[in-house]
Amino acid sequence: MTGSTPKSVPKRGRSAGVATATKPVKRPAARAVQPDLSFDAPDEIVCGVDEAGRGPLAGPVVAAAVILDPARPIVGLDDSKVLSAKKRDALYELIVERSIAYCVASASVDEIDTLNILHATMLAMRRAVEGLAVTPTLAKIDGNRCPTLAVRSVAVIGGDALVPSISAASILAKVTRDRMLLELHQTFPAYGFDAHVGYGTPQHLAALRAHGPCEHHRRSFAPVREAYTLHGLSLPGHLAAPVAVSELAGFANVTDLSGLSDETGGDAFAPA
Repeated sequence: MTGSTPKSVPKRGRSAGVATATKPVKRPAARAVQPDLSFDAPDEIVCGVDEAGRGPLAGPVVAAAVILDPARPIVGLDDSKVLSAKKRDALYELIVERSIAYCVASASVDEIDTLNILHATMLAMRRAVEGLAVTPTLAKIDGNRCPTLAVRSVAVIGGDALVPSISAASILAKVTRDRMLLELHQTFPAYGFDAHVGYGTPQHLAALRAHGPCEHHRRSFAPVREAYTLHGLSLPGHLAAPVAVSELAGFANVTDLSGLSDETGGDAFAPA
């Protein structure tokens, strides 16, 4: 499901030229906040794309695509990981309200286990872009890899802190996935999903050893496989070939690799 869109897409002009000085003047350094470094054509329709949930041991990987409205700027956009939960929630509402179009999509645990986490992430990103009510002319993807899309795409390393539309996508993806894991906690309270949202924390690993995995755990991830073995459970034979940690780390913003050893490794929906 996608957000509402206006009848027309505002065009965005180029930035002004830079004046030169005959004598250099030293100025104190300042931290730039969300600089507009866009050199896109005036009629370019750009969507930012980011994901949440590559590293966890449980739950889907979620991706979002956002086309921001230049006429309705949103102050405070940044990488979702550096924002407080309260700030993310507030920005989430503004993004949904003010964006030209947005879409949040996912790839399920079964798809992660069948395809591997890298390909499942690309699938979720593709679903998010394809689910937009307005077709972009360019997709800016956080990280160093792009999914296969019908539109032009470019990878931007660290884009969630540099490109406002990618920041917005990271916030939608993070908030949506966190809410999904909070709901999952209501059904499976023993694992503490409300505290770690599926990441391989000591609390989560201890719960896996004590209770064994549930249906929402990623069986292609090493600690979950070990829990299956510990509890004498059989793994399905269709699991994907393990993905190496070094390959996963090729993506930007992987903050937790505890779900993988050195050898292993949905459709679009409306945000809640």
